[in-house]
Amino acid sequence: MKQLSKTFVWILMGMLIVGLAGFGAVNFTSSATAVAIVGDEEVSINDYARELQREQRALQAQTGQAMTISQLVELGMDRAVLSQLVSIAAIDNEVSRIGISTGDHNLQREISQIDAFQGINGQFDREAYAFALQNAGLSEREFEEDIRKETARTILQGSVLSGVKMPALLKDTLLDYVGARRSFSYVLLDENDAVLTAELPETAELRVFYDENIADFTLPETKVITYVHLTPEMMLEEVQVDDAAIQALFDQRSAEYQQPERRLVERLVFGDQASADHAKAQLDLGGTLFETLVADRGLTLQDVDLGDVTRDALGDAGDAIFAADVDAVVGPLPSDLGPALYRVNGKLAARNTTLDEVRDVLQREVASDRARRLVEARAEDLEDLLAGGTTLEELADSDGLALATLNWTTVSSDDIAAYEGFRARAAAVTVDDFPTIDFLDDGSIYAVRLDEILPPRPAQFDTIENDVLAAWQAQRTRTALAAQANALMQAANAADGFAEDAEVVTETGLTRTAYLDQTPATLVNDVFDMNVGEYRVIAGTENTAVVRLDALLEPSQNDELELLSSAIEAQLDQALASALFDALATDLRIKAEPRVNEQALSAVQANFH
Repeated sequence: MKQLSKTFVWILMGMLIVGLAGFGAVNFTSSATAVAIVGDEEVSINDYARELQREQRALQAQTGQAMTISQLVELGMDRAVLSQLVSIAAIDNEVSRIGISTGDHNLQREISQIDAFQGINGQFDREAYAFALQNAGLSEREFEEDIRKETARTILQGSVLSGVKMPALLKDTLLDYVGARRSFSYVLLDENDAVLTAELPETAELRVFYDENIADFTLPETKVITYVHLTPEMMLEEVQVDDAAIQALFDQRSAEYQQPERRLVERLVFGDQASADHAKAQLDLGGTLFETLVADRGLTLQDVDLGDVTRDALGDAGDAIFAADVDAVVGPLPSDLGPALYRVNGKLAARNTTLDEVRDVLQREVASDRARRLVEARAEDLEDLLAGGTTLEELADSDGLALATLNWTTVSSDDIAAYEGFRARAAAVTVDDFPTIDFLDDGSIYAVRLDEILPPRPAQFDTIENDVLAAWQAQRTRTALAAQANALMQAANAADGFAEDAEVVTETGLTRTAYLDQTPATLVNDVFDMNVGEYRVIAGTENTAVVRLDALLEPSQNDELELLSSAIEAQLDQALASALFDALATDLRIKAEPRVNEQALSAVQANFH
């Protein structure tokens, strides 16, 4: 019986352990405070929650919207944060294995250099240190351990990345490609050069052209949308504007309508009167320029520009400056910052606008503002009517809204389709959506209903016959230009040069980034695929060029190329270093064999705010 009792007790204990394990109370494979075990390192629950909150705040700042944990999970941010922390833990595991660490002296120096822990005297402040850690939810032990690990990781990273250099051959190849230059000549032909007979096709011929190029005359998917629209302008007749409102708006803008005489002025301030007097003497004798004085002080003209200023704003210097002519430099005169020279760049006359001169403008603005408020006030009632089953047609009849139908496509941009809000609504609306009131940027309101969706289909020939004729003429012109260009190229090849009466344009030393106006878009790039002395026809949408490559030139050796070379070298070295460290981190992660505690992850997410 005694042996049986012991057996029974162990059975009960086993069942209890299994039951508690099912509720996450016991976990023999990982720590109860960790969401992952990476080698001998842990990714703690606090670290995971802290990083997840940091990502949440970053996304909220970027989007301007609150982000819930479900949205973060949907975006995959929870796994991204975990993956980052696991990679860091794998590096810490390797750092610990090979014995990299930092001593207390170095740790103290690192902490004392952090600005958040310094007092008003610029020295380390113990109270500021404790207060900052308390606000961050960290203990001193946790923070100092993080600093130790971060320093050790930096040492490991530096040992891997120091001295990393991409082979110079790659930099030189890229630099040769970017800096390579070409000299070439070309003759440009456009529709005015096309030699064509006056000819109009028969309808039957146009129909054949239409059938052969049916893709060019196929309409895109189209939404047939019925909409109602109410604008503030439609409400102007219901708005009454009294003289008091117009006078109030005029008074509110008095600074705009009543402006005193002003001057456009630049001011160069000196440290003392003697320096200012010496500079003015140099100007008077013609020994220097105002621009030179500004540059000698390490400034630009933008730095010394005061803009347009009134006499009162210039203080004691006002009278002399307002008496000076345009382009004159006066002074030295007093300023808030010391003696200064002033250059007058322009005179702006006083402006006194009367109420009568702007009455109509102000009256319309007040009326428009009140009309917008009337439209806004009606929006809620109209929304209730739509919710109650009122159709758009009934709404237009009873409430004075404009009713229209639109064949909308993604390229529609006329009338109401010019508004971004309407285009977004039209793109998203489905046949199952009920009409609702939405606002446009100008204060208008509208509601839409999708009647049907027309699939891509050929446009009816009878409705686009003029467009077909224009396309036929354009193709005829392109064909004629191509024939003329080929004849010109063959003649140039035979004569080893363009004809004397040809309008030849010569370009020298152009790089791939050069832009030539009124030429085929691919001309410059195509030139770099040619051999010296080769002729080629390059066709564009509006014209055609016959090109001859005259010379291959090496990259121009100048300061710009030197800067470009340094930038390419630094970028390539950085790319190689990043790739090496990523490879190391991936290898360390695989070797550390990370184990994730899904129960701990779920617990963090369930309590996430």
